[in-house]
Amino acid sequence: MKKQLLVIHGPNINLTGVREPGVYGSESLGQIDEEIRAYCEKEGFTCEIRQSNHEGQIIDWLHEAMGRADGIILNAGAYTHYSYAIHDAIAAVKIPCIEVHFSNIQARNDFRHLSVIAPVCVGSIAGFGKNSYLLAIDAFKKILV
Repeated sequence: MKKQLLVIHGPNINLTGVREPGVYGSESLGQIDEEIRAYCEKEGFTCEIRQSNHEGQIIDWLHEAMGRADGIILNAGAYTHYSYAIHDAIAAVKIPCIEVHFSNIQARNDFRHLSVIAPVCVGSIAGFGKNSYLLAIDAFKKILV
């Protein structure tokens, strides 16, 4: 049986391809999602992909993942830096979660240097554009054996 991954894109990720293409790339989120789905399939996973600009919705999806998802790939966007509620939800569901970012958050504004969700994630991948998601899938090949 294939392992199930849940990919969650946080706030403003829906504007990928339009918003700061030098940081986030020129491909639309739909194009990136297609590539994530294809890569998951190639690597033996099924995946569900969601995007929300609302913190509570992201938390609800994390809760709903219990008993359904084997791993979570989360780009929490700006919530990365201050959402203790998302931190607590990741900790509560006890599903391995990998934090991803298009950009290298350490090379950006000072307020982006802190990730409050990193301590409850199994790892963080940042700075590789859309490939951060693909690298997270590769990591789950090793984690979910």
